[in-house]
Amino acid sequence: MVVETAIAPSIVSDEDGSKRRQIMDGAHRVFMEHGFDAASMNEIARAAGVSKGTLYVYFPDKSRLFEAIVEQEVLEQGKLAFDFDPSIPAEKTLREFGRAYIELICRPGGDSSVRTVMGIAERMPELGRRFYENVIQHTFDTFGEYLKARVKAGELVINDVSLASPQFLMMCQATLFQPYIFQAKPAPSKAQIERVVDSATKIFLNMYRAKTK
Repeated sequence: MVVETAIAPSIVSDEDGSKRRQIMDGAHRVFMEHGFDAASMNEIARAAGVSKGTLYVYFPDKSRLFEAIVEQEVLEQGKLAFDFDPSIPAEKTLREFGRAYIELICRPGGDSSVRTVMGIAERMPELGRRFYENVIQHTFDTFGEYLKARVKAGELVINDVSLASPQFLMMCQATLFQPYIFQAKPAPSKAQIERVVDSATKIFLNMYRAKTK
């Protein structure tokens, strides 16, 4: 079974044209380079290659433009799928899922949607809440449903799946996500991700794998 991450309700119309995409691409570059507060609509218009008047036709202010960019990233992330095939042993699934998850949230280039939202969540709490529920919590819940299936199959013994699911994903982040999100280190390499996720998988299974008689 292949399970997709959530696709959040979009602020942006489904009929976005190339001009809107052009503006969002330019704005994304400006926000990532200067941050939300320092970015100006004039600079965004220049980066997008449109007039300021055209910019305001599509977006009434900087906040709405920022929201549209984040929502688009949520949609794009929602298209990614994690393989939770019940015929595959849990150990293999955990390793593959953990690696895919870290590669997703620690993308090279520093354009993490998580970092983008963290930078503005205090100013725009509704956006932060929506992102958390539609992306982060949904991932926990989706993985939790897989764990429940493995418990039912007798492969795992877990009393609190709502705790075990984020436990595994937080262990996969250890030494990788925080240095990346705070720009102390670049995106981790595949070898670094494999090392941490393999360790997280071993710890998780030592705790929750059903004991054979």
